[in-house]
Amino acid sequence: MRICIDATPLLLRSAGVKTYIYHWLEHLMKASEEGTIVAFPGIRRLGPLNHDGSQLGRLSTAIRVATIVAANSKIPLVAKLWMPKADLFHISSQLRAFPKKMALSATIYDFTAFLVPESHAQANIRAEKHLATTVFKRAKGLIAISQSTRCDAIRLLGLDPDRIEVIYPGVSEGYFNTVRQRSLRCPRPYVLFVGTIEPRKNVDLLLDAYSQLRDSVREEYDLVIAGPVGWKSEKTLERLKAPSRSVRYLGYVPESEMPGLMAGATVLAYPSLYEGFGLPVAEAMACGIPVITSAVSSLPEVACDGALLVDPHSVGEIRDALDRVLSSVSLREKLGQSGAARAQRLFRWPICARRSLKFFEKVISN
Repeated sequence: MRICIDATPLLLRSAGVKTYIYHWLEHLMKASEEGTIVAFPGIRRLGPLNHDGSQLGRLSTAIRVATIVAANSKIPLVAKLWMPKADLFHISSQLRAFPKKMALSATIYDFTAFLVPESHAQANIRAEKHLATTVFKRAKGLIAISQSTRCDAIRLLGLDPDRIEVIYPGVSEGYFNTVRQRSLRCPRPYVLFVGTIEPRKNVDLLLDAYSQLRDSVREEYDLVIAGPVGWKSEKTLERLKAPSRSVRYLGYVPESEMPGLMAGATVLAYPSLYEGFGLPVAEAMACGIPVITSAVSSLPEVACDGALLVDPHSVGEIRDALDRVLSSVSLREKLGQSGAARAQRLFRWPICARRSLKFFEKVISN
């Protein structure tokens, strides 16, 4: 068995998908015999994870990105130069001219382009819908990163349920092994949000909810926002960069610093409007950090009893949940312990890699 993984997102600026592919590819290679897993286009080894840049040098990246552009421009011969022989090609959304004579599989991350199109640029919507219609409907097998995403795929695209297997992503090992202590970046206790600054992440309602907390609570707990600038974020950034004693915007935080920042938080607040999985929630749980998140999409499935669930459209519910968690040590301990046990049991990359290899074997044998 030989599997070719389309690792194009590792060459681009990306957040969640890049994190997934990086760790997934790393653990697939560890869990299989040498040569079983190969990465397209010609990515032979992984350096440190960097969301803002490529895994390769500038020249190597430019050559490979040009290859993808040429392939997408109906010059498939160019892509064939980088395409190894394999039994199955696991494709990403960047490559649109996929190999015609090779069996296909893909990972379904979410359906934001269908369900919350206002949270995407038009180019992203076109790419996601092209992937859904040309790859998802043709693929021999599909991995959904949550049961919620699998249900969306069946409901929205009419896909055969038997072709879709739910395999949860893992959480980087550093989150499980980090000692709980306050981050050096943040001298005071803090509520943490982690994510790209864009409308879907609902940062503005979180800011509103935090501002409505009692003065005594805000004097004790800062609100710390960590994440790169995303699409349609200008007004939110204005608020984040306005002078404030208790709201701190850190911008993009390198992956190497994230476990420490997460483990130092009093609570993770993640009131997203829609998630295919919601990796920051699982990362906080792995650290034993209590979570406040939305009662929508995959988030209740991932968080389960490690979180308080809120209506993400309700400032009052988000505020009240913050007040409850920040006011109760026992509630924080209960949520943190439940979340840590769930993350330990379900959200480990070695588990994901083993299940993925079995998935590949099944797809190839059918």
